Formats: sequence, structure tokens, C-alpha cells
Amino acid sequence: MHSQSKAAKIASFDPNNLANEESNLFGLPFTAEESEVIILPVPWEVTVSYSAGTASGPEAILEASKQVDLFDSDVPDAWKAGIHLLPLNEDLANKSQELRDRAERHILSLQQQEVSENTSLESVNLACEEMVAFVKQECGFWLDKQRVVGLLGGDHSTPLGFIQALAERHDDFGILQLDAHCDLRIAYEDFEYSHASIMHNALKLNSVSRLVQVGIRDYCQQEVERIRNSNGRIVTFFDEVLSNERYEGKTWQMQCREIVDALPEKVYVSFDIDGLNPALCPNTGTPVAGGLEFSQAVYLLRSLVHSGKKIIGFDLNEVAPGDDEWDANVGARMLLKLAVFAGLSNGIFGH
Repeated sequence: MHSQSKAAKIASFDPNNLANEESNLFGLPFTAEESEVIILPVPWEVTVSYSAGTASGPEAILEASKQVDLFDSDVPDAWKAGIHLLPLNEDLANKSQELRDRAERHILSLQQQEVSENTSLESVNLACEEMVAFVKQECGFWLDKQRVVGLLGGDHSTPLGFIQALAERHDDFGILQLDAHCDLRIAYEDFEYSHASIMHNALKLNSVSRLVQVGIRDYCQQEVERIRNSNGRIVTFFDEVLSNERYEGKTWQMQCREIVDALPEKVYVSFDIDGLNPALCPNTGTPVAGGLEFSQAVYLLRSLVHSGKKIIGFDLNEVAPGDDEWDANVGARMLLKLAVFAGLSNGIFGH
């Protein structure tokens, strides 16, 4: 018996119906080869420095996504292009848990001003390097198949390999970072690939011509100096400044235009869920009061696409499920918007 073609699956699939429990992301029936948007799950949170749980994010979002209605106001039939979550790498998840324990021992030794076992730190840094290489290879494989690729973490260290893969395929692109934190620390807590160092590491790549940060509201003096001394390579829209401007009459539309204008023609979107108001993500690793509302973030992404600039990839990180489905529910809905906007930007819907 032959399996159904993609056209046959589209014809027989009812987007108004309940999702099949065995189905893929958003209840969709398509294989990876049939899908235009590929999502790589990376269940990794080795260097998380406050609260853990993000490694469970991809699995929780997969389940929560089956409760999300597929009609999208920006592209009503977007689901027909196919959005597929690749299989969860159990070895990666197990290694994350094992190394998380070692990382916690190292962090505790720093807090107590004791000398840490170098072997623990070295093993964590080496394993993180291997994770980065794995992500680079996997994302590169699907990029070369001309797919729109997204990454679903895990903590915010996970997309570095993806950004490296893009840097080998694009000479010049910018990063739009929605986040509560700058993530510009150098080897935070001695971890070379710390979640708090992701943008420091990304800026080592010459292809990354500009980093535009939005929603930042928790940062250290070293990071502020890094921004000031970047000669415009880092442009930060601090949450407090954005809020004050709006109180004084500037509209979000005007602010979004400024944010988008600061970006080059090709853009990688890096979305840390803690960029949102923590009421929307209470269980994320490092929640900070303030932040964007869901609709504000969506409006910014829509503004980016309508500007004609191209989204060359995206990630969503730091979603930790907690005791209920709320964080995963919000994460699943933001993941769908990211996939739709990236697809729209790349012309996969025929628009």
C-alpha cells in the first residue's frame, strides 16, 4: 500500500478538526520531506543559571501545539506548506540532564568561593561544543534542502550552531533578538557556551553585521559597555526606554519602524520567551518584570516581514512548561507565528 502524497493529505486533512495524538506539530500530517518549514528541537539546558525546565520545552510545545487552531490571520492556509518538528534526540536530552548536575556543582563552588573540579568544567564545555556542532550539521542539512529552518530550545545557548551554519551560507545578516537579557557575557560562570553568552559568541562571526536587541531590561555594566563600544554593531532598544517613549506619545508602530530600519536586508530572529511579559511565561528560567505583550511581539515580526526584509532563520528558546500547560501554550502560539512569518518572508505561500 502506497503512502498518501502531500496533495492527498491536504485534500483529506480537516484543519477544523481535533488533532490526532500521533500527529506532528500543530496536528499536521506531513513528513519532514513534505514540509517547507523544519523545526529542530534541542532539549538542552546545561548552563542554565537560575531555574531549570527549558529542556522539556520542545516536548511540551509539541503537545500544546495540538490545541492551537490552524487558521492564521496573516496567511489563512499557511498549514498547507507543512511545518514539521524533527524527532527529539533522546541522547542529547539525557546528556543535558547528566551535565546539568555537573554544571550545578561548578556553579555552587563559585558561589561558595571554592575551587571547582576542572574536569567538571572541561566536560561541560566540551559537551556544549559537541551540541553546537550537532545543531550546525542538522540545520545545515535542511538549509541545503532549501527549507525554512527554525530551532526550538532548550536554553538560549542552543542556536549558536544554527547561526554558524547561516554564517557559512550568507555573507551579511543581522540578528533581531527579543529578550529580557543582553546575553553578551563572556563565558558566564566559566561556561564558554553559556546561555548568557549566546550573542557574545554569535558576534564572533564576521557575517553577523548587526545585532538589534529589543525588550532588554536585565543587564550588567560590562554588557552596557560592550554595547557602547560596538561602533553601532549592537543596537539595543531597552524596555524602559521603549516604555517611556510610549508614555510620552510615541506609538509602537513608530518604534517598530525604527527597530526594523536598524536591521540589514537578511535577518535571523532569536526569540527568548522571557522577552515577553512574565505573566505569559512564568516558568521561564530567568523571568524579569516588564517586557512585550504577545501582540506587540507579533506586530514587530509582521512589520519586519512587510518591510521586505528576509527572515533567514529563527529560534524560540527558554520555554519551561512548569506544572501546567500555560507556558507551552504561549510558546506554541509564538512558534506558529514565527513559522508563518518566516515562510511568508521566503515566499513559500505563493504570496
